[in-house]
Amino acid sequence: MALLDTTQKLSILADAAKYDASCSSSGTRDRNSRDGKGIGSTNGGGGICHAYAPDGRCISLLKILLTNSCIFDCHYCINRKSSNVRRARFTAQEVVALTLDFYKRNYIEGLFLSSGIIHSSNYTMEQIVEVARSLREDHDFRGYIHLKTIPDADPALIEAAGRHADRISINVELPTVGGLKRLAPEKSEQRIEGAMGQMRTAIEDGADARSRYRSAPVFAPAGQSTQMIVGADAATDRDIVHRAAHLYGRFALKRVYYSAFSPIPDASAVLPLRRPPLMREHRLYQSDWMIRFYGYAPEEVGDAADPATGMLPLDIDPKLAWALRFRDRFPVDVNRAPREMLLRVPGLGPRPVQSILSIRRHRTLRLEDIARLTNSVKRLRPFIVTADWRPLLLGDRADLRPLVAPRQEQLELFAA
Repeated sequence: MALLDTTQKLSILADAAKYDASCSSSGTRDRNSRDGKGIGSTNGGGGICHAYAPDGRCISLLKILLTNSCIFDCHYCINRKSSNVRRARFTAQEVVALTLDFYKRNYIEGLFLSSGIIHSSNYTMEQIVEVARSLREDHDFRGYIHLKTIPDADPALIEAAGRHADRISINVELPTVGGLKRLAPEKSEQRIEGAMGQMRTAIEDGADARSRYRSAPVFAPAGQSTQMIVGADAATDRDIVHRAAHLYGRFALKRVYYSAFSPIPDASAVLPLRRPPLMREHRLYQSDWMIRFYGYAPEEVGDAADPATGMLPLDIDPKLAWALRFRDRFPVDVNRAPREMLLRVPGLGPRPVQSILSIRRHRTLRLEDIARLTNSVKRLRPFIVTADWRPLLLGDRADLRPLVAPRQEQLELFAA
Protein backbone atom coordinates (compact mmCIF):
# COMPACT_ATOMS: atom_id res chain seq x y z
CA MET A 1 0.00 0.00 0.00
CA ALA A 2 2.85 2.40 0.81
CA LEU A 3 3.98 2.27 -2.82
CA LEU A 4 0.65 3.49 -4.20
CA ASP A 5 0.18 7.15 -4.99
CA THR A 6 -3.08 9.02 -4.40
CA THR A 7 -4.36 8.46 -7.94
CA GLN A 8 -3.80 4.71 -7.72
CA LYS A 9 -5.49 4.55 -4.32
CA LEU A 10 -8.44 6.52 -5.67
CA SER A 11 -8.80 4.15 -8.61
CA ILE A 12 -8.87 1.08 -6.33
CA LEU A 13 -11.06 2.48 -3.55
CA ALA A 14 -13.56 4.24 -5.82
CA ASP A 15 -14.04 0.99 -7.75
CA ALA A 16 -14.44 -0.95 -4.49
CA ALA A 17 -17.23 1.43 -3.41
CA LYS A 18 -19.36 0.87 -6.51
CA TYR A 19 -21.29 -2.00 -4.90
CA ASP A 20 -22.91 0.33 -2.38
CA ALA A 21 -26.12 1.73 -3.83
CA SER A 22 -27.17 3.92 -0.91
CA CYS A 23 -25.57 7.20 -1.94
CA SER A 24 -28.56 9.48 -2.47
CA SER A 25 -28.04 13.08 -1.36
CA SER A 26 -31.68 14.09 -0.83
CA GLY A 27 -33.36 15.33 2.30
CA THR A 28 -30.67 17.35 4.04
CA ARG A 29 -30.99 20.93 5.27
CA ASP A 30 -29.88 23.86 3.13
CA ARG A 31 -26.32 25.09 3.69
CA ASN A 32 -24.13 27.23 1.45
CA SER A 33 -21.09 29.49 1.47
CA ARG A 34 -22.56 32.42 -0.49
CA ASP A 35 -21.91 34.78 2.43
CA GLY A 36 -18.19 34.27 1.94
CA LYS A 37 -17.81 31.99 4.94
CA GLY A 38 -16.87 28.33 4.69
CA ILE A 39 -16.68 26.24 1.56
CA GLY A 40 -19.21 24.21 -0.42
CA SER A 41 -22.99 23.84 -0.33
CA THR A 42 -25.57 21.08 -0.19
CA ASN A 43 -27.68 22.23 -3.11
CA GLY A 44 -25.51 23.29 -5.98
CA GLY A 45 -22.82 22.47 -8.43
CA GLY A 46 -22.79 20.07 -11.30
CA GLY A 47 -20.03 17.49 -11.39
CA ILE A 48 -18.52 14.76 -13.49
CA CYS A 49 -18.44 11.99 -10.87
CA HIS A 50 -22.06 11.01 -11.28
CA ALA A 51 -24.16 8.58 -9.30
CA TYR A 52 -27.77 7.81 -10.12
CA ALA A 53 -30.38 7.41 -7.44
CA PRO A 54 -33.05 4.71 -7.98
CA ASP A 55 -35.65 7.39 -8.79
CA GLY A 56 -33.48 8.68 -11.64
CA ARG A 57 -31.96 11.80 -10.10
CA CYS A 58 -28.37 12.51 -11.03
CA ILE A 59 -26.10 13.42 -8.14
CA SER A 60 -22.36 13.97 -7.90
CA LEU A 61 -20.47 12.58 -4.93
CA LEU A 62 -16.96 11.50 -4.20
CA LYS A 63 -17.86 7.91 -3.38
CA ILE A 64 -14.95 5.95 -1.95
CA LEU A 65 -13.87 3.52 0.73
CA LEU A 66 -11.39 4.54 3.38
CA THR A 67 -9.88 1.10 2.77
CA ASN A 68 -10.87 -2.13 1.06
CA SER A 69 -8.95 -4.22 3.59
CA CYS A 70 -11.22 -6.02 6.03
CA ILE A 71 -10.94 -8.39 8.96
CA PHE A 72 -14.37 -9.88 8.17
CA ASP A 73 -14.93 -12.66 5.66
CA CYS A 74 -18.50 -12.10 4.40
CA HIS A 75 -19.02 -14.53 1.51
CA TYR A 76 -20.79 -12.04 -0.78
CA CYS A 77 -18.26 -9.19 -0.39
CA ILE A 78 -15.48 -8.67 -2.91
CA ASN A 79 -13.40 -6.98 -0.20
CA ARG A 80 -13.66 -9.87 2.27
CA LYS A 81 -10.54 -11.04 4.09
CA SER A 82 -10.00 -14.08 1.85
CA SER A 83 -10.58 -12.24 -1.44
CA ASN A 84 -7.65 -11.94 -3.83
CA VAL A 85 -8.00 -8.24 -4.69
CA ARG A 86 -5.52 -5.40 -4.71
CA ARG A 87 -5.69 -3.54 -1.40
CA ALA A 88 -5.31 0.15 -0.68
CA ARG A 89 -5.90 2.53 2.19
CA PHE A 90 -6.40 6.26 2.57
CA THR A 91 -5.51 8.21 5.67
CA ALA A 92 -8.23 10.48 7.05
CA GLN A 93 -6.36 13.57 5.89
CA GLU A 94 -5.96 12.20 2.37
CA VAL A 95 -9.74 11.82 2.10
CA VAL A 96 -10.20 15.35 3.43
CA ALA A 97 -7.74 16.75 0.90
CA LEU A 98 -9.35 14.83 -1.99
CA THR A 99 -12.84 16.01 -1.04
CA LEU A 100 -11.81 19.66 -0.85
CA ASP A 101 -9.80 19.47 -4.07
CA PHE A 102 -12.65 17.83 -5.99
CA TYR A 103 -15.18 20.29 -4.60
CA LYS A 104 -13.12 23.33 -5.50
CA ARG A 105 -12.88 21.99 -9.05
CA ASN A 106 -16.67 21.60 -9.14
CA TYR A 107 -16.44 17.83 -9.66
CA ILE A 108 -18.67 16.82 -6.74
CA GLU A 109 -21.48 17.93 -4.46
CA GLY A 110 -20.27 16.03 -1.42
CA LEU A 111 -18.75 12.91 0.05
CA PHE A 112 -19.99 9.33 0.48
CA LEU A 113 -17.56 7.46 2.70
CA SER A 114 -17.59 3.81 3.68
CA SER A 115 -14.85 1.39 4.64
CA GLY A 116 -13.75 -2.14 5.23
CA ILE A 117 -12.97 -2.91 8.86
CA ILE A 118 -9.31 -2.67 9.83
CA HIS A 119 -7.83 -3.50 13.26
CA SER A 120 -11.25 -3.18 14.93
CA SER A 121 -14.69 -1.66 14.43
CA ASN A 122 -13.89 1.21 16.82
CA TYR A 123 -10.58 2.05 15.14
CA THR A 124 -12.21 2.14 11.70
CA MET A 125 -15.13 4.22 12.94
CA GLU A 126 -12.72 6.69 14.55
CA GLN A 127 -11.04 7.22 11.16
CA ILE A 128 -14.39 7.74 9.39
CA VAL A 129 -15.54 10.23 12.02
CA GLU A 130 -12.22 12.07 11.83
CA VAL A 131 -12.75 12.69 8.10
CA ALA A 132 -16.15 14.27 8.72
CA ARG A 133 -14.96 16.20 11.79
CA SER A 134 -11.98 17.67 9.96
CA LEU A 135 -14.08 18.71 6.97
CA ARG A 136 -16.68 20.42 9.16
CA GLU A 137 -14.53 21.94 11.91
CA ASP A 138 -11.11 22.49 10.34
CA HIS A 139 -12.28 23.54 6.88
CA ASP A 140 -15.88 24.68 7.49
CA PHE A 141 -17.06 22.38 4.71
CA ARG A 142 -20.81 22.86 4.12
CA GLY A 143 -21.35 20.30 1.40
CA TYR A 144 -23.15 17.00 1.76
CA ILE A 145 -21.60 14.17 3.80
CA HIS A 146 -22.97 10.63 3.95
CA LEU A 147 -21.19 8.22 6.30
CA LYS A 148 -21.58 4.45 6.32
CA THR A 149 -21.29 3.41 9.95
CA ILE A 150 -20.27 0.15 11.60
CA PRO A 151 -22.89 -1.41 13.92
CA ASP A 152 -20.26 -2.99 16.21
CA ALA A 153 -18.61 0.36 16.92
CA ASP A 154 -19.03 2.19 20.21
CA PRO A 155 -22.37 4.09 20.27
CA ALA A 156 -20.49 7.29 21.12
CA LEU A 157 -18.61 7.04 17.82
CA ILE A 158 -21.80 6.49 15.83
CA GLU A 159 -23.36 9.46 17.60
CA ALA A 160 -20.30 11.55 16.73
CA ALA A 161 -20.78 10.57 13.08
CA GLY A 162 -24.34 11.88 13.21
CA ARG A 163 -23.19 15.25 14.49
CA HIS A 164 -21.06 15.83 11.38
CA ALA A 165 -22.88 13.89 8.64
CA ASP A 166 -26.06 14.76 6.77
CA ARG A 167 -27.08 11.14 6.41
CA ILE A 168 -26.06 7.99 8.24
CA SER A 169 -26.52 4.50 6.86
CA ILE A 170 -26.17 1.13 8.54
CA ASN A 171 -26.52 -1.83 6.18
CA VAL A 172 -28.69 -4.77 7.20
CA GLU A 173 -26.82 -6.62 4.42
CA LEU A 174 -29.30 -9.49 3.82
CA PRO A 175 -33.09 -9.77 4.10
CA THR A 176 -33.23 -12.77 6.45
CA VAL A 177 -31.55 -13.77 9.68
CA GLY A 178 -30.71 -17.18 8.21
CA GLY A 179 -29.01 -15.60 5.21
CA LEU A 180 -26.95 -13.30 7.43
CA LYS A 181 -25.79 -16.18 9.64
CA ARG A 182 -24.82 -18.28 6.63
CA LEU A 183 -23.13 -15.63 4.49
CA ALA A 184 -21.85 -13.13 7.09
CA PRO A 185 -21.36 -15.12 10.31
CA GLU A 186 -19.33 -12.34 11.99
CA LYS A 187 -22.28 -9.95 11.73
CA SER A 188 -25.35 -9.98 13.96
CA GLU A 189 -28.87 -8.83 13.17
CA GLN A 190 -29.30 -7.92 16.83
CA ARG A 191 -26.29 -5.59 16.79
CA ILE A 192 -27.30 -4.08 13.44
CA GLU A 193 -30.85 -3.33 14.53
CA GLY A 194 -29.61 -2.14 17.91
CA ALA A 195 -27.40 0.45 16.23
CA MET A 196 -30.26 1.51 13.94
CA GLY A 197 -32.54 1.91 16.94
CA GLN A 198 -29.98 4.06 18.74
CA MET A 199 -29.58 6.20 15.63
CA ARG A 200 -33.35 6.71 15.36
CA THR A 201 -33.49 7.83 18.99
CA ALA A 202 -30.59 10.23 18.47
CA ILE A 203 -32.15 11.71 15.31
CA GLU A 204 -35.51 12.22 17.04
CA ASP A 205 -33.86 13.74 20.12
CA GLY A 206 -31.89 16.08 17.88
CA ALA A 207 -35.01 17.16 15.99
CA ASP A 208 -36.85 17.73 19.27
CA ALA A 209 -33.99 19.82 20.63
CA ARG A 210 -33.92 21.92 17.44
CA SER A 211 -37.66 22.57 17.74
CA ARG A 212 -37.13 23.88 21.27
CA TYR A 213 -33.78 25.66 20.98
CA ARG A 214 -32.51 27.27 17.80
CA SER A 215 -28.93 26.94 19.02
CA ALA A 216 -29.16 23.15 19.38
CA PRO A 217 -26.77 21.28 17.02
CA VAL A 218 -28.19 19.60 13.94
CA PHE A 219 -28.02 15.80 14.04
CA ALA A 220 -28.11 13.77 10.78
CA PRO A 221 -30.74 16.04 9.16
CA ALA A 222 -31.18 13.69 6.17
CA GLY A 223 -31.93 10.73 8.45
CA GLN A 224 -30.68 7.20 8.05
CA SER A 225 -30.90 4.60 5.31
CA THR A 226 -29.91 0.99 4.74
CA GLN A 227 -29.19 -1.49 1.98
CA MET A 228 -30.08 -5.11 1.30
CA ILE A 229 -28.35 -7.47 -1.10
CA VAL A 230 -30.86 -9.23 -3.35
CA GLY A 231 -30.26 -12.68 -4.78
CA ALA A 232 -27.36 -13.87 -2.64
CA ASP A 233 -29.60 -15.97 -0.39
CA ALA A 234 -32.92 -17.76 -0.75
CA ALA A 235 -35.09 -14.81 0.34
CA THR A 236 -38.14 -14.28 -1.88
CA ASP A 237 -39.45 -10.92 -3.00
CA ARG A 238 -42.28 -11.32 -0.50
CA ASP A 239 -39.69 -11.79 2.28
CA ILE A 240 -37.80 -8.71 1.15
CA VAL A 241 -40.92 -6.52 0.98
CA HIS A 242 -41.94 -7.50 4.52
CA ARG A 243 -38.41 -6.92 5.82
CA ALA A 244 -38.25 -3.47 4.24
CA ALA A 245 -41.65 -2.53 5.69
CA HIS A 246 -40.44 -3.65 9.13
CA LEU A 247 -37.35 -1.46 8.82
CA TYR A 248 -39.33 1.58 7.69
CA GLY A 249 -41.80 1.22 10.53
CA ARG A 250 -39.39 0.43 13.34
CA PHE A 251 -36.51 2.75 12.50
CA ALA A 252 -38.18 5.55 10.48
CA LEU A 253 -35.72 5.06 7.62
CA LYS A 254 -35.57 7.51 4.75
CA ARG A 255 -34.75 4.82 2.20
CA VAL A 256 -34.16 1.12 1.87
CA TYR A 257 -31.85 0.43 -1.08
CA TYR A 258 -31.69 -2.85 -2.96
CA SER A 259 -28.53 -4.11 -4.61
CA ALA A 260 -28.70 -7.11 -6.92
CA PHE A 261 -26.03 -9.64 -6.00
CA SER A 262 -23.23 -9.82 -8.53
CA PRO A 263 -20.84 -12.81 -8.76
CA ILE A 264 -17.38 -11.82 -7.59
CA PRO A 265 -13.85 -13.12 -8.26
CA ASP A 266 -12.81 -16.10 -6.13
CA ALA A 267 -16.41 -16.49 -5.05
CA SER A 268 -17.36 -18.75 -2.17
CA ALA A 269 -18.94 -22.08 -3.03
CA VAL A 270 -22.06 -21.18 -1.03
CA LEU A 271 -22.95 -18.31 -3.37
CA PRO A 272 -25.18 -18.59 -6.45
CA LEU A 273 -23.33 -19.03 -9.72
CA ARG A 274 -25.50 -16.49 -11.53
CA ARG A 275 -26.64 -13.02 -10.61
CA PRO A 276 -30.39 -12.31 -10.31
CA PRO A 277 -32.00 -10.31 -13.12
CA LEU A 278 -31.53 -6.57 -12.66
CA MET A 279 -35.24 -6.25 -13.35
CA ARG A 280 -35.85 -7.95 -10.01
CA GLU A 281 -34.08 -5.07 -8.28
CA HIS A 282 -36.23 -2.64 -10.25
CA ARG A 283 -39.46 -4.40 -9.28
CA LEU A 284 -38.46 -4.24 -5.61
CA TYR A 285 -37.95 -0.49 -5.89
CA GLN A 286 -41.42 -0.24 -7.45
CA SER A 287 -42.90 -2.27 -4.59
CA ASP A 288 -41.08 0.05 -2.18
CA TRP A 289 -42.83 3.04 -3.75
CA MET A 290 -46.19 1.28 -3.55
CA ILE A 291 -45.85 1.14 0.23
CA ARG A 292 -44.34 4.60 0.70
CA PHE A 293 -46.41 6.66 -1.75
CA TYR A 294 -49.43 4.63 -2.88
CA GLY A 295 -50.84 3.44 0.44
CA TYR A 296 -50.40 -0.32 -0.02
CA ALA A 297 -49.86 -2.50 3.02
CA PRO A 298 -46.86 -4.87 2.86
CA GLU A 299 -49.25 -7.83 2.78
CA GLU A 300 -50.98 -6.37 -0.27
CA VAL A 301 -47.69 -5.93 -2.12
CA GLY A 302 -46.87 -9.51 -1.19
CA ASP A 303 -50.16 -10.56 -2.79
CA ALA A 304 -48.81 -9.30 -6.13
CA ALA A 305 -46.12 -12.00 -5.98
CA ASP A 306 -46.56 -15.52 -7.29
CA PRO A 307 -48.33 -17.55 -4.55
CA ALA A 308 -46.04 -20.55 -5.09
CA THR A 309 -42.63 -18.88 -5.41
CA GLY A 310 -43.14 -15.58 -3.59
CA MET A 311 -41.47 -13.72 -6.47
CA LEU A 312 -42.80 -10.61 -8.19
CA PRO A 313 -43.37 -10.92 -11.95
CA LEU A 314 -40.58 -9.50 -14.06
CA ASP A 315 -42.62 -8.68 -17.18
CA ILE A 316 -45.12 -6.34 -15.48
CA ASP A 317 -44.83 -3.96 -12.54
CA PRO A 318 -46.19 -5.07 -9.12
CA LYS A 319 -49.00 -2.52 -9.15
CA LEU A 320 -50.40 -3.96 -12.38
CA ALA A 321 -49.85 -7.49 -11.05
CA TRP A 322 -51.91 -6.62 -7.97
CA ALA A 323 -54.71 -5.12 -10.07
CA LEU A 324 -54.87 -8.20 -12.31
CA ARG A 325 -55.06 -10.47 -9.30
CA PHE A 326 -57.84 -8.44 -7.65
CA ARG A 327 -60.04 -7.77 -10.64
CA ASP A 328 -63.10 -7.52 -8.38
CA ARG A 329 -61.85 -4.10 -7.12
CA PHE A 330 -62.14 -2.63 -10.61
CA PRO A 331 -63.24 -0.73 -12.62
CA VAL A 332 -62.91 2.46 -10.57
CA ASP A 333 -65.12 5.46 -11.31
CA VAL A 334 -62.71 8.37 -11.69
CA ASN A 335 -65.51 10.85 -10.98
CA ARG A 336 -66.46 9.31 -7.62
CA ALA A 337 -63.72 7.06 -6.28
CA PRO A 338 -61.64 8.23 -3.30
CA ARG A 339 -57.98 9.07 -3.70
CA GLU A 340 -56.93 5.73 -2.16
CA MET A 341 -58.62 3.73 -4.93
CA LEU A 342 -57.50 6.03 -7.72
CA LEU A 343 -53.90 5.47 -6.66
CA ARG A 344 -54.40 1.74 -7.23
CA VAL A 345 -55.32 2.13 -10.88
CA PRO A 346 -52.39 0.92 -13.01
CA GLY A 347 -50.88 3.87 -14.84
CA LEU A 348 -52.12 6.55 -12.43
CA GLY A 349 -49.50 8.11 -10.17
CA PRO A 350 -49.88 10.67 -7.36
CA ARG A 351 -49.69 13.67 -9.70
CA PRO A 352 -52.39 12.53 -12.20
CA VAL A 353 -54.59 11.48 -9.27
CA GLN A 354 -54.27 14.91 -7.72
CA SER A 355 -55.21 16.47 -11.08
CA ILE A 356 -58.27 14.21 -11.31
CA LEU A 357 -59.40 15.22 -7.82
CA SER A 358 -58.99 18.90 -8.69
CA ILE A 359 -60.72 18.75 -12.09
CA ARG A 360 -63.74 16.73 -11.00
CA ARG A 361 -64.74 19.43 -8.52
CA HIS A 362 -65.70 21.57 -11.48
CA ARG A 363 -66.82 19.16 -14.17
CA THR A 364 -67.30 15.51 -15.08
CA LEU A 365 -64.26 13.73 -16.45
CA ARG A 366 -64.35 11.94 -19.79
CA LEU A 367 -61.91 9.39 -21.22
CA GLU A 368 -60.15 12.04 -23.29
CA ASP A 369 -59.47 14.01 -20.10
CA ILE A 370 -57.76 11.01 -18.55
CA ALA A 371 -55.75 10.51 -21.74
CA ARG A 372 -54.27 13.99 -21.34
CA LEU A 373 -53.04 13.12 -17.86
CA THR A 374 -51.31 9.82 -18.67
CA ASN A 375 -48.82 8.39 -21.13
CA SER A 376 -51.11 5.60 -22.33
CA VAL A 377 -54.84 5.55 -21.75
CA LYS A 378 -55.05 2.09 -23.36
CA ARG A 379 -53.52 0.59 -20.26
CA LEU A 380 -56.06 2.29 -18.01
CA ARG A 381 -59.27 1.51 -19.89
CA PRO A 382 -60.00 -1.90 -18.33
CA PHE A 383 -59.67 -0.41 -14.84
CA ILE A 384 -61.63 2.87 -14.99
CA VAL A 385 -65.11 4.26 -15.59
CA THR A 386 -65.62 7.77 -16.97
CA ALA A 387 -68.65 9.73 -18.12
CA ASP A 388 -68.36 8.24 -21.62
CA TRP A 389 -66.55 4.96 -20.99
CA ARG A 390 -67.38 1.72 -19.21
CA PRO A 391 -65.34 -1.46 -19.91
CA LEU A 392 -68.30 -3.85 -20.16
CA LEU A 393 -66.52 -6.65 -22.05
CA LEU A 394 -62.90 -5.60 -21.73
CA GLY A 395 -62.83 -5.80 -17.95
CA ASP A 396 -64.18 -9.37 -17.90
CA ARG A 397 -61.74 -10.83 -20.42
CA ALA A 398 -59.72 -13.79 -19.19
CA ASP A 399 -56.79 -12.77 -21.41
CA LEU A 400 -56.55 -9.22 -20.10
CA ARG A 401 -52.87 -9.40 -19.10
CA PRO A 402 -51.45 -9.43 -22.67
CA LEU A 403 -53.56 -6.38 -23.49
CA VAL A 404 -52.29 -4.22 -20.63
CA ALA A 405 -48.72 -5.50 -20.22
CA PRO A 406 -46.05 -3.32 -21.85
CA ARG A 407 -44.89 -4.59 -25.22
CA GLN A 408 -41.43 -6.15 -25.23
CA GLU A 409 -39.18 -4.58 -27.85
CA GLN A 410 -35.62 -5.35 -28.92
CA LEU A 411 -33.64 -2.10 -28.94
CA GLU A 412 -31.14 -1.41 -31.70
CA LEU A 413 -27.69 -0.25 -30.70
CA PHE A 414 -27.12 1.81 -33.85
CA ALA A 415 -30.70 2.88 -34.53
CA ALA A 416 -31.02 6.23 -36.28
